[in-house]
Amino acid sequence: MPRQIPGAAVLAAALVLGATPAQATPADPLHLPAPTGRHHVGVTTLHLVDPARADPWPDAAGSPRELVVSVFYPATAVRDHPVAPHLSPGTAAGFGAVAPFYLPGIPATGVDWAATRTHAHTDAPARAVRAPVVLYSPGLADPRSLGTVVAEELASRGAVVVTVDHPGETSAVEFPGGRVRTIALPGDPRTSPALYRSLVDTRLADTRFVLDQVESLARGHNPDAEGHPLPPGLDRALDVRHLSIHGQGLGGTTATEALHEDPRLDAAVNLDGYLDYPPDTAGTPGDLLPAARDGVTKPLLLVGSEGFRDERLDRSWSALLAHNGPAARTQVDGAAHWGLTDLGALVPQLQARGLVTAADRERLVGNLPPRWAVTLLRGHVVDFLARWAGC
Repeated sequence: MPRQIPGAAVLAAALVLGATPAQATPADPLHLPAPTGRHHVGVTTLHLVDPARADPWPDAAGSPRELVVSVFYPATAVRDHPVAPHLSPGTAAGFGAVAPFYLPGIPATGVDWAATRTHAHTDAPARAVRAPVVLYSPGLADPRSLGTVVAEELASRGAVVVTVDHPGETSAVEFPGGRVRTIALPGDPRTSPALYRSLVDTRLADTRFVLDQVESLARGHNPDAEGHPLPPGLDRALDVRHLSIHGQGLGGTTATEALHEDPRLDAAVNLDGYLDYPPDTAGTPGDLLPAARDGVTKPLLLVGSEGFRDERLDRSWSALLAHNGPAARTQVDGAAHWGLTDLGALVPQLQARGLVTAADRERLVGNLPPRWAVTLLRGHVVDFLARWAGC
């Protein structure tokens, strides 16, 4: 079913009222599946500030655009480098408060979202061998952390992955020092074509800026706004001749349009992302994005979940495919929209604990066994980028 995003007022009320989830027992966290590649995985967090661009959302009052990204990479020695949390404490609290409003069936209590650990070691030394770089853009309201399962898999196989939050439209983003920025959209993008266009334009500008910072990092500069020391060898682990991008939901939209616009990108994977704008008039089709209108000239994989397929998605994807460019489409049967994120592994665990009903699990992630869901998701993204982006 299409993603349901609550109004900004509803989200703000949830956060102001402190609707944070009750804590599960520390011995009973949710678990992410381990990556299968031969490399250890390291991760570092960067705070990036673009002084040339004003933030478009009301809560930022025109201040310079700030982003937070995670960089996953093949690591060497990982001893004495603890594994990173899936969600930082501030992000976990914000996500726990907002998620029940836009993720149908996610419980408002009983989950300690801060307890889940990744398999990536914080600031471990990087394998100083040039590796292809992949960006990840999440779905609307989703934190970048919901792309960790694929990011760790790619890094364990030798690639570098940069997962990107888009502050102001993300449920919660935690900045260095513990400052948390929550979702602050001035309306509902599902019914406002102008707002939806602003979302897409902002994400594309974010993507260009992150690619700029990746190139700067590869030249030996430290782009972190606080000057946080980088993991040893990270600058020598980036091969900026091989850049690609993938994303889910609005992140898939972003990935496709970025591939169309940015000559630096070699390939893209779109997971359940529309390629048009909401219609100006109800009952009429919306304008196609340029990528769908013009087609693409570089490899693109469109991956749909069975539970998200609708007339709008079919129309916009078919328009792009009609150009007979290097694009292909596939479908994950038995999966629903958020099954193409880390929730495909986490929601079945919530169901097993009696926190999510079978019906809500099917609406959220589908009915695939989590091992199959993760294997299919990783396989589509990793295999495609291995073929077309050197991963």
